[in-house]
Amino acid sequence: MRRLALIVAGLLVAAGCTAAGEGRASVVVTTNILGDITRTIVGDQAEVTVLMKPNADPHSFGISAQQAAEVERAGLIVYNGLGLEEGMLRNVSAAEESGVPTLAVGERVNPISYAAGRPDPHFWTDPGRVRDAVSLIAEQITAQVPGVDAAAIRANADRYRGEIDSLDTTMSTRFAEIPPERRKLVTNHHVFGYLAQRFGFEVIGAVIPGGTTLASPSAADLKSLADAVRAAGVPAIFADSSQPDRLARVLADQAGLHVVVTPLFSESLSEPGQGAATYLEMMRANIESIATSLNRP
Repeated sequence: MRRLALIVAGLLVAAGCTAAGEGRASVVVTTNILGDITRTIVGDQAEVTVLMKPNADPHSFGISAQQAAEVERAGLIVYNGLGLEEGMLRNVSAAEESGVPTLAVGERVNPISYAAGRPDPHFWTDPGRVRDAVSLIAEQITAQVPGVDAAAIRANADRYRGEIDSLDTTMSTRFAEIPPERRKLVTNHHVFGYLAQRFGFEVIGAVIPGGTTLASPSAADLKSLADAVRAAGVPAIFADSSQPDRLARVLADQAGLHVVVTPLFSESLSEPGQGAATYLEMMRANIESIATSLNRP
């Protein structure tokens, strides 16, 4: 009996040591965009669990009880922050309070704000900031996740930063083909502020006010934006591919102009074969959609 008691006590001590993420070779990532980036950096060095499924809305996405348990047992949690993960932030906060290491990527890549002064969480539309994010994630993985080969993590990160540099060059070249007077964006909600700042676009406005899909526009909001669209003469409105574009079409009708509603992959990756299975594929698809729509006669 004494031997059994010692074994049980040892198991309890071990469980206590790992309850706050100590010694666990696992990384839990909230969004699928950051999940793809993190998996590319980690390679085969550790287990990476991505909570958000393809085509999901990060603002409204909630996690299951099983996923909540994975968050609590993580060796490192990588999340966007800046208010993006509205439906799961409490789980991340609870794990952090219990001692699990966390990385709020968006908060550490020089975030910008909306007009109302709230931080804009959609930093991934600027490849330069994603390049910085890769360095941050690689650094935290080597520091927090036991058993990984730091040299392999650094090599993966270096290789991926090279791909992001190539993406940045492609975006600069393709967007330079759009006349400056046509570099104007109207979207379902405020998603492309970082892209606009980086590549010289003007954000005319968004159908849904604020930075969350959980808000709703009023009739006055729609009229005001319709007037701005009419004045700016934009040829296209961009709607998230995972969200209904009914509101964007209503706005196009109210503007009294022939405005194309073009889908973009803005806040979530797609299933494989649907055009945006990885971060790089998503961005390349959006480059073509924006350039083609804004350059049309």
